[in-house]
Amino acid sequence: MEFPPALLQFVGSLAAIAALAALAWWLRLGPPRRLQNDDDARREANDAVDGFEPVEVALDREGRAALLRDAAGQILLLRQHGTHFAGRVLTPAASATIDAGAVVVDTAERRYGGVRLELDQPSAWVQHIESIKQH
Repeated sequence: MEFPPALLQFVGSLAAIAALAALAWWLRLGPPRRLQNDDDARREANDAVDGFEPVEVALDREGRAALLRDAAGQILLLRQHGTHFAGRVLTPAASATIDAGAVVVDTAERRYGGVRLELDQPSAWVQHIESIKQH
């Protein structure tokens, strides 16, 4: 049985597309995820730092980042990193300022960098971050 070349080309192209889609799914490639609510932020925080239990959560309005504080006063900064979230517990070297109503956090880590968060209570979070220096 002989198949027309156009049909073979179509089936081959379809198989290649399916293989690439499966590879992208397996690698978890795709559009950036967003933090939709506090539970998303808590889950990502636990993935970043095992056992981190936040008592306060502040989500960026766009869902690209979050600040979480635990009962001991430690603050975890989450930010998008591709389709995942990367987290850092802030050290006394970190600093925060308010710029046009947004909190700008400098982790003092060259590889992690700074993050700009649009929060509901920016001044409260700047105070929380500055209080780390006194511990």
